[in-house]
Amino acid sequence: MPTFTYAPDYSAQVSIKPRVRSIQFGDGYEQRQADGINTQPQRWNLTFANRSNTDTTAITGFLSARGAVEAFDWTPPDSTASIKVICREWQKTMNRFNINTVTASFEQVFE
Repeated sequence: MPTFTYAPDYSAQVSIKPRVRSIQFGDGYEQRQADGINTQPQRWNLTFANRSNTDTTAITGFLSARGAVEAFDWTPPDSTASIKVICREWQKTMNRFNINTVTASFEQVFE
């Protein structure tokens, strides 16, 4: 499995939205249950700021080669263990000559 090795900036953000099934009854009573076995996938919003054309081409090329279909390994900034992720969306901003910023959203997947 390919591994994404580029380090994001410290402004990395993680969000977790647990998958839960719930049913509400007429008297306000509600029951909740975890939806599946991997119920807390991580979603990371990453920024790679002030990178050269070479770096941004490598980052966007890696993501383009996977095309939001093929998962890849990535190690979050606060962890020593890698997770499987896909990237459905990324953007490149050309700030000035040879200085670019790439933003990307990595979604944890379970295969």
